[in-house]
Amino acid sequence: MEPPQIHNPGGETPRNPPETGNRSSIPTPSHVVQTVKQNLVFRSKWAELNGAMGDLGTYIPIVLALTLAKNLDLGTTLIFNGVYNFITGAIYGVPMPVQPMKSIAAVAISNPTFGIPEVMAAGICTGAILFLLGATGLMKLVYKFIPISVVRGIQLAQGLSFAMTAVKYIRNVQNFSKSKTAGERPWIGLDGLLLALICACFIVIVNGSGEETDEDQIINDRRADTNSTSRWRKLRKIISSLPSAFIIFLLGVVLAFVRGPNVVKGFKFGPSSMKIIKISNQAWKDGFVKGTIPQLPLSILNSVIAVCKLSTDLFPDKEVSATSVSITVGLMNLIGCWFGAMPTCHGAGGLAGQYKFGGRTGGSVALLGVAKLVLGLVLGSSLVKILDEFPVGVLGVLLLFAGIELAMCSRDVNSKEEAFVMLICTAVSLVGSSAALGFLCGMVVHLLLRLRKMGEGQRSCSTFWFHRN
Repeated sequence: MEPPQIHNPGGETPRNPPETGNRSSIPTPSHVVQTVKQNLVFRSKWAELNGAMGDLGTYIPIVLALTLAKNLDLGTTLIFNGVYNFITGAIYGVPMPVQPMKSIAAVAISNPTFGIPEVMAAGICTGAILFLLGATGLMKLVYKFIPISVVRGIQLAQGLSFAMTAVKYIRNVQNFSKSKTAGERPWIGLDGLLLALICACFIVIVNGSGEETDEDQIINDRRADTNSTSRWRKLRKIISSLPSAFIIFLLGVVLAFVRGPNVVKGFKFGPSSMKIIKISNQAWKDGFVKGTIPQLPLSILNSVIAVCKLSTDLFPDKEVSATSVSITVGLMNLIGCWFGAMPTCHGAGGLAGQYKFGGRTGGSVALLGVAKLVLGLVLGSSLVKILDEFPVGVLGVLLLFAGIELAMCSRDVNSKEEAFVMLICTAVSLVGSSAALGFLCGMVVHLLLRLRKMGEGQRSCSTFWFHRN
């Protein structure tokens, strides 16, 4: 069946077409199994393994901070996150990340009275609202009417925010339990500035600025043939096939054991004992007011809208709808938070990071999910001892390139008007540290620019809102 079309009397293609869904009959079990197998197939084993490391620069610092500051049950969190990773990879067929809800985590780390019950209450409330928005179809409407220039502004702001945080990780010693810096990082050492710079240079040499297009490859091959440098071309091909993020992460694990050789003695084998979190009425109130309210705009914009837009850009043959993403984020928190698992969501930054390092299928995040599940079942919460020794500068390098990859998504803005809206949205989001405020300003500016063009023959609602210069 043909997808529905937006009524557009002006004859111009809208920038934000509505979501299309498969309206055929209910799929058979064999069809579902076949689809899952296709979604989990590795395009390249090393590339998918490398891509799985792409969002650890965001994941590990937040999980470590909550574990050290608020006694988060790390073992339970790893088990649930591992299951989430595997299921989302099987459903979507793209490297859909599972990341911490950053606003809730920030409130918990900075507020001594905001404990685990409040964190879980905030996660459950946020998940319930997102689930309702997806189940009722309201998220689909939100996705349809948000202009691409505003989405690009949010992505650019989030990417630059990641990059600036990464530079702080690289330059300064971090105290995650207090969410503060502890002075400048020394040049020499197992977590020194020199090590971080070497890792960054290694990623640039291996990955370059990103995946080359076919046209770029043809040009490079012609230059190579002209200069008779076939040997260099082979060497370059070998270098570009190296799993840079996996190598750097493996280096970080080795250095963590070298920095803290006694951490092995603190390992306790076996999973953490799961228990239902008791949430008082006051914890529900504080969790909603202090956690859910600031987290909800960020989840809607970055975890649903921006993720769907980015997935469409990177994987145009895969269907990732705002409705389904909103429902999966809601279900993750409605289930896991009752048992003490960290509130989670999807994130455009994590998707960009995994794509940057080679993740192209759901097998990438499924592999990461299996690793989390095994670690959660075997080591449980004692794994925090090794994470506490992991070189933070190395994590900063991974986060830096994930942020840059997300920010580069805004390069397709091809008109001055769209760039104007995008940059206002980005500036307000960064300076105000609020994606919701940046989104509001971007929408207002977009509306004013559309009103300004009312006299240019745009009279219908669809043409008025979706007009593209």
